[in-house]
Amino acid sequence: MQQLVKKLNLKRENLVPRKSKNWIKGAIKKPGALKATAKRAGALKADGTIKKTWLKEKAKGSGKTAQRARLAITLGKMKKK
Repeated sequence: MQQLVKKLNLKRENLVPRKSKNWIKGAIKKPGALKATAKRAGALKADGTIKKTWLKEKAKGSGKTAQRARLAITLGKMKKK
């Protein structure tokens, strides 16, 4: 058994998935896509942010825009106060 473990390099640190420090960077595939969609829909405020009501409405769907809206809502909750 130990030979098999050595051969396959099965150590605890290799079995436990490492958490990425930049998971947000990996989660955002197309930066600016949601903002561009919001701009086309007229959902941008004067200061350049997206209206929360528009985000909540779009988050109910099932497409890419809905996924992006849900991620934006989640990231907004993570904002430091």
